[in-house]
Amino acid sequence: MAEDQAQLDEALAAALGDEHDELEMLRAERDELRDRFMRALADAENSRKRAERDRREAEQYGGSKLSRDMLPVFDALKRALDAAGDEVRAAAPALIEGVELTQRELLNVFARHGIVAIQPKVGDKFDPLLHEAMFEAPLPGTVSGDIIQVMDDGFLLHDRLLRPAKVGVSSMPKA
Repeated sequence: MAEDQAQLDEALAAALGDEHDELEMLRAERDELRDRFMRALADAENSRKRAERDRREAEQYGGSKLSRDMLPVFDALKRALDAAGDEVRAAAPALIEGVELTQRELLNVFARHGIVAIQPKVGDKFDPLLHEAMFEAPLPGTVSGDIIQVMDDGFLLHDRLLRPAKVGVSSMPKA
């Protein structure tokens, strides 16, 4: 009987050991599945945030190519108005007014779509983030880095540079 009891105890211990091992395996599998689920959930959330960011950027900056293509139209209108002397303005005031209205309307359309002109003035400091130096020249009465001539306006689309303003910069050494 003692022998039977010992065998029974061994069988019970083995069965409990097997159940304990199986329980540990199930816990490990559960932990692994929970970890994979949490990672998949985090990936899904990151994908959602990335898609939302991409959608916002496409909405704001999707028209940047068309916007860049429209800048020469603005430049042409500006050059036409700058080239019109007093004689032309007196001879064809309606034409000049039409060109001015067209330029204003183009600026209004730009503004509605977040395009802002960068219009530096002579004497402003050169900013390499907004301006493109077309030339450098020593000009008495200026300091190195001062804008001495503005060739073309620049433009921003929201906070991104569409085109830098084209400027001439003083290279006058500091006195």
